[in-house]
Parts: sequence; structure tokens; C-alpha cells
Amino acid sequence: MDSFLILGAAMLATGCVAGILAGLFGIGGGIVIVPVLEMALGFVGVDPAIRMHVAIATSLATIIPTSISSARGHHQRQAVDFEIVKRWAPFILLGALAGTWIAAQVHSRVLAIIFAMLASIIAVKMIFFPESRNLTDDVPRGPLINAIPTAIGCLSSMMGIGGGTFSVMTLTLFNQPIHRAIGTAALLGLVISLPGTVGFIIAGWNDVRVPAMSLGYVSLIGVALISPATVLTASLGVQIAHLFSEKRLSILFGVFLMIAAVRLSYRTLV
Repeated sequence: MDSFLILGAAMLATGCVAGILAGLFGIGGGIVIVPVLEMALGFVGVDPAIRMHVAIATSLATIIPTSISSARGHHQRQAVDFEIVKRWAPFILLGALAGTWIAAQVHSRVLAIIFAMLASIIAVKMIFFPESRNLTDDVPRGPLINAIPTAIGCLSSMMGIGGGTFSVMTLTLFNQPIHRAIGTAALLGLVISLPGTVGFIIAGWNDVRVPAMSLGYVSLIGVALISPATVLTASLGVQIAHLFSEKRLSILFGVFLMIAAVRLSYRTLV
């Protein structure tokens, strides 16, 4: 009983932190939820072979309401570019479905290492080159460009994140203001998290190793405890985001990513 009380408290605290980060950086909070849930699931004895899968799937499920709340807050401040969302959504959806299938096939250690490497690269750019020259004057169009949102959807669903980690950096490279990039990424997170959640439910439907009260790889206990906390605190993150200048917000985002990458690398390799 004590272990489940501790697990519940950890999930509630995780939800509060993830909600603030969702509004602050336009991420679905998965970058925080996944490593914390992985540790919590290990504490209550979930099989290591599926522990990361349960953490990722549950994270994606909690991101659904968080993305809605965060995107609504940014839309009220006119910081969501619906034209970009309209163009990118089909390809992000396709990538999310592919990423979910891939994640269900590989070992959790592989997922952690890939994420840590990508997060480190993004962090270096945001910290040391927050005002570097953009690749283009605006978000480009064309068949080849569609590979970018497809990759964002794929990598994000594999990592259990809402896409903000990759979408924000990409949109800023395409000369989008950081606040607008964050707001747009928040809405794109919904396009990733919804199909990703469904995919993990299907992938883990017949897996007897999942913890009690799970739907496929999605822990319903985790969703029930984390989701309300993330929704309630996402608006606070939005308010905090608009207190910072673009340069400071870029650096802050990079520092956060670097910390997350180092932590994942340590837990994976040690």
C-alpha cells in the first residue's frame, strides 16, 4: 500500500511540473513524465522489458488534455499559427503512427539513447545560438519539406513527447518567433499524442506483463493522476512564458533540454 501511495504522490508531482513545462515551452510534458514514470514503475516491480513502453504510452495519453489546455492558452494570446498546423498535421500524424510501431519493436534502452542524443543537439543550438541565422525567411513548402513534420511525429511518438522538443527548434530555424513556435507546437502535440496513444493501446493489448488497471501499455492510474495536474498548471506555464524575452526563453529551453538529456543518459548507461 505504501508503495502505491508513493507512486501516486510521484505521479501528482510529475503532473504539476509537466503542466507548467507544457505551457512554458510548448511541450506536452513527456520529457519529464517518461523518465519519472520509468523510475516509479520500477519501484512497484513492473517488468523492465516493458517499463519504458508503459512510461511512453502513459505519457502520450496524458499529453492529450495538456496539449489542448496549453494550445488554448497560447491561442488566446494569438500565438498559434493555424496555417502551419493545417499543412503539417497530416504528415505529423503519419509519422506518429510509424513511430509508435517502431517503439513497440525496440528495446527501451535504444529509445532512451536516441532521445538523449537528439535532445543534446537541440539544446546546444538553443543555448549557444539563440539568435543564429535562420535557414529560411519563412516555413518552406514542397514535397521534400513534408519529411520534416513526418520525422517530428515519428521521433516524438517514439519518445513519448508531444513534439514541442523538435517542433520549437524547427520552427525557430524557419524564422518563426519563439512564442509563436511554442504555441504552434502545443497544438501539434495533440496530433502526435492522440494517434500515438491509440497505437500503444493496440500494441500492448495482449501483453500480460502490463501493470494492473492498464489499457494496453497505457496505465489508467497514471493518466487519472497526472492529467488533472497538468491541465491545471499548464496555464501558469503560459503566463510565465510571456514574461521572458525571446532570447532568454530560447536559452532556458536549451538548458532544460540538456538537463533532461544528461539525466536520461545517466540512467541508461549506468
